Amino acid sequence: MDMGLRNKTALVTGSTKGIGKAIAIELAKEGVHVLINGRNNEEVEQTVREIKEKYPATTPQNAAADLVDIRQREALFEKYPHIDLLVNSMGIYEIMDYEDVDDEIWEKYFRTNVLAANGLCKFYLPKMMNNGFGRILFIASEEAVMPSGKMPQYGMTKSMLLSLSKSLSKLTAGTEVTVNAIMPGPTLSENVQRIIEGMYPDEDMSFSEKEREFMAANLPQSELQRFIKPMEIGRLAAFVCSPYASAFRGSPIRMDGGMVPTIF
Repeated sequence: MDMGLRNKTALVTGSTKGIGKAIAIELAKEGVHVLINGRNNEEVEQTVREIKEKYPATTPQNAAADLVDIRQREALFEKYPHIDLLVNSMGIYEIMDYEDVDDEIWEKYFRTNVLAANGLCKFYLPKMMNNGFGRILFIASEEAVMPSGKMPQYGMTKSMLLSLSKSLSKLTAGTEVTVNAIMPGPTLSENVQRIIEGMYPDEDMSFSEKEREFMAANLPQSELQRFIKPMEIGRLAAFVCSPYASAFRGSPIRMDGGMVPTIF
């Protein structure tokens, strides 16, 4: 299906690996010129080269920056003042006991997972409104609506993104600008794959077998009983960014593999 995104420009934050990279690739597949973001310039350049090689009709570009740093964010605005799509994928997470989460950690998570994304929205949303089209997409988590208690500092920020998405969506009434959030469940990032391989070093086991064993032992509530592939989230993100998804407004779109047991 042609998503109608050809020649649009997208900034995808945290797009050198994991979900962010998968979204950038799926957008490039649709003919979108993606701005690749990460703090490591070499990783950004490598991703730009990789996407250019796969999708030569597009023009991926280097948008390396630490988006938590206001000065670096402003430099990015000067370099790329106009975009059509903003995907806020950058984020940090870590399993932590509540008693170990001090004020400094709370603030770090708030600045990284919420304020950096909000700073981008504050700059780009008015421009999208003036241009008559735009898409802002937050990558949240099932932790936003079903906190596990294992990383309270992370779950808090993901809940905030849902609230921010809804608040910003109210500002776009009657326009072709939308603001939404996707809530992925457990996803097979590069780091997760390394962890699973380390837990099950038996070389005679296929990765699918290791994955099924891990899910049955640790995440039995998952109906999918495997990790979500980043590409699957990427395809959904491409659709939500498309002109065909205009009716999604401030929506918390669940792609959790059946982790959340409630209807709403």
